[in-house]
Amino acid sequence: MDIKKGIIDGDRIALAKLITMAEDGKKEAMDIIKELYHRTGNAYLIGITGPPGVGKSTLTAKLARAYSGLGKKIGIIACDPTSPYTGGAILGDRIRMQELFTDPNIFIRSMGSRGHLGGLSRGTRVAVRIMDIFGMDYIFIETVGVGQSEVEIADTADTTIMVLAPGLGDDIQAMKAGIMEIGDIFVVNKADREGAEKTAREIDTMLDFNEKSTWRPKVIMTVAQDNKGINDVLHAIEEHMKYIKDSGIFASKRKEHIKEEILELATQNIMSEIMTGLSKEELLGIVDKVAKREIDPYSASIDIIKPIKGGIQK
Repeated sequence: MDIKKGIIDGDRIALAKLITMAEDGKKEAMDIIKELYHRTGNAYLIGITGPPGVGKSTLTAKLARAYSGLGKKIGIIACDPTSPYTGGAILGDRIRMQELFTDPNIFIRSMGSRGHLGGLSRGTRVAVRIMDIFGMDYIFIETVGVGQSEVEIADTADTTIMVLAPGLGDDIQAMKAGIMEIGDIFVVNKADREGAEKTAREIDTMLDFNEKSTWRPKVIMTVAQDNKGINDVLHAIEEHMKYIKDSGIFASKRKEHIKEEILELATQNIMSEIMTGLSKEELLGIVDKVAKREIDPYSASIDIIKPIKGGIQK
């Protein structure tokens, strides 16, 4: 099929195929993205993060359904843990999101983390670009849920929602120095459980110590499974969107995200060049020299990239 035409025409099969091709590093996919890049920049990116078991998938599904009801086109990227045997996403296409599969306004893509720290998949950024090209109004990025390393979501999303639940206890204190700082909105899900109000108060108290931003994150209680509190979260998202756009933060954040993307792509390209121009035997030879203390690892790393540096024209 003509993938480029399919993307322009809104063909979901073309969308799925292009993401797969891009994940596999196919040149054809990169060429299509380059050609259609001018169509990007319109989707609003919402990160959903938090510890495992707090209901991130359920919350994401309910928010997506609500936006769909408003006539918006929604993309969902669910970064799942990776199977050590197949390298694929263990949870596949998210059984908990199966109610969304028949919604023509919603497209779900599961991606295995493949050992990548940060809570996101290596293909997350390119999938976001493709969904943006496709014309999504909102793109939800749901992280793996592995704790402190999930701060990477803040380098990708416009609004980051931190989802917690009653019963975490000391876990909230442990998160204070790390991922607590990245939340623009805090959601205490499963609020029908004992201790929900206490959890919300603890979060609110901890937010009193954050003097880095003029934005005061909302703390919202939800029972996502029963659709309770979903409208409050939607309102908070729209409020935060207005705040960052009116204050100029949105434009600066987007530039920062682009910088991170460029550096990530540059790193990948450099590694690809190194591995293409360096045989396994040569690499093992360098490793052997370092192991014998004939050279140091710093000099070895510089020697490896010298051929690439020589080819760069200023």
